[in-house]
Amino acid sequence: MTAEASGDPTRPHTESEDLGWTINIPGHPPRADSPEYRAARAAMHRLTDTLDRPFYGAEPVEDHHGGSLWLKDSEGWFLVRNLVGIEWSAQFCADPSKVDLLRQNAKRLYALCPDAVQELGIEELLDTPITDAAGVQRWTDSICNAGVPLPHEVHAAALPQGGGVHHYPSPVTEIVFFKRDDFRLWVVDAGGQAVAVAPVAKRGSGDGRVQVLFAAQESALHPALERARDSGDALLLGAEHPMARTAFARQYDNPAPSVTATSVAASPRAAA
Repeated sequence: MTAEASGDPTRPHTESEDLGWTINIPGHPPRADSPEYRAARAAMHRLTDTLDRPFYGAEPVEDHHGGSLWLKDSEGWFLVRNLVGIEWSAQFCADPSKVDLLRQNAKRLYALCPDAVQELGIEELLDTPITDAAGVQRWTDSICNAGVPLPHEVHAAALPQGGGVHHYPSPVTEIVFFKRDDFRLWVVDAGGQAVAVAPVAKRGSGDGRVQVLFAAQESALHPALERARDSGDALLLGAEHPMARTAFARQYDNPAPSVTATSVAASPRAAA
């Protein structure tokens, strides 16, 4: 951590860190695959294989502790997600009474799909209140939490291999699942640091600016992004900015019918 910017700690000052984040994890036994987790992983692959067009991507996929709730109706299996997911290491700070609210929420939902309960063999899991660490562990590694099927590049990979949810904010990483294929979410700055951007106007508008959603701490854009957020503004990059050009490159090659060859001017708030 760097030194305080001001010698007087009672006055506003800044602090920064060399790493993006650090969390404290209480001591625990070495991680090993529990029976619940092995069963959940096998079920996830089996259920994913029944889907005609998996939203998160087809095999090969990895199991993400993301609050998976697999349901079944007359058309077959489908996946919804609980209020939150519990990552494996996060179970050691989990309040059993709060985790039990996730169980109750799942139980109400599964009451609408009793066939799924029977086929998954989770009736006892749904009916058993969570009151201690053992109950938290069982829920965390069960198919009701650990069965979200994510390809590696959006699960655990770091850029440039991929923007995984274990490394970057979910409101940014999840854009990859619904964005247009010809728009590039992740770009790099002049220093090779990861930056996520999004368009500021609808497709075909001719507006080539982008809004910066995320910038690695080592990126030259990171301080500007923080200042913009502190003031309630968006950090915009002009249409001719190299990163904006990179993000839209494939759309420039295949423009929408109403897009003109001339990009609109950058707004006064756009970064150089």
